[in-house]
Amino acid sequence: MEQSYYLIREDFLPEAMKKTLEAKALIERGKADSVADAVQMVGLSRSAFYKYRDGIFPFHTIVKERIITLFFHLEDRSGTLSQMLAMVADAGCNVLTINQNIPLQGKANVTLSLNTSGMKEDINVLIQSLKGLEFVEKVEILGSGA
Repeated sequence: MEQSYYLIREDFLPEAMKKTLEAKALIERGKADSVADAVQMVGLSRSAFYKYRDGIFPFHTIVKERIITLFFHLEDRSGTLSQMLAMVADAGCNVLTINQNIPLQGKANVTLSLNTSGMKEDINVLIQSLKGLEFVEKVEILGSGA
């Protein structure tokens, strides 16, 4: 399933999405100690928060913070990580962190944090290219920002 991203005016957003953004801001600024506290403060259910939290971001965060975190579920084959990193570098991204778990049953999870300020192509193009690698089973955007 190909994912696309859109810029949408706030007054078009459902109330649950607006409250999710408020709750995320409370957590980020340290005004709420937990998700439970944040959602209670803004009047949102935890299930709605978890439904929208990874899919909605303030525009200023995406524009200002050119850091994105990607999660991969991969087949454990020799050279897979280096092939992925080469593709990321070719796209103009700078790798900030890499976290790779020990492969279990022939599968491995990898998380990459990337600085995308030097990208030569759209992030969606890079993600589709990464999904096209035969050893990649799943690619997800975990978040963006610092």
